[in-house]
Amino acid sequence: MEPVAGGPDIAGLRAAALQAIVDALREQYGVGRCTLRLDVEDDVYPVAFEARADGVGTLIGDTTVVLKGQPVVEAMLAGAGQVVQHDSARASGDPAFQRMLVAYGGMAAQIVTAVRADGRLLGLLSLHELGAPRMWTEAETRGAVEACGLIAQVLA
Repeated sequence: MEPVAGGPDIAGLRAAALQAIVDALREQYGVGRCTLRLDVEDDVYPVAFEARADGVGTLIGDTTVVLKGQPVVEAMLAGAGQVVQHDSARASGDPAFQRMLVAYGGMAAQIVTAVRADGRLLGLLSLHELGAPRMWTEAETRGAVEACGLIAQVLA
């Protein structure tokens, strides 16, 4: 769709909305990092939007961890709607997964939720608790699902 001369920058508005969602979730959940990975041709869901606490490193542009074959990503590709890990170190003994936990700043717990529309996996929303395990509440896991519904609408 061609932009209308003098009309709004729809791509810019979408990006601002997605960043605002990620920022709000990080703040509301009090986590070290919130990321939104999007489906990109010739890549495996790179981080497109991110909110981080002070001192937390970025994952945007990070290529140290290969997501293909990672247990959570494989679960999402197989149709899982959400993966909740209260203690990520115990979630998988896979060596690549364990290296990812360290590379991602000591990720200790996470909620990863699929962003889907029309049966297609558009992205992955992740909430990362850094440092220590965390017991996620039902309200937090449900909130992540609701946020993904909003993200899917923005992406439509």
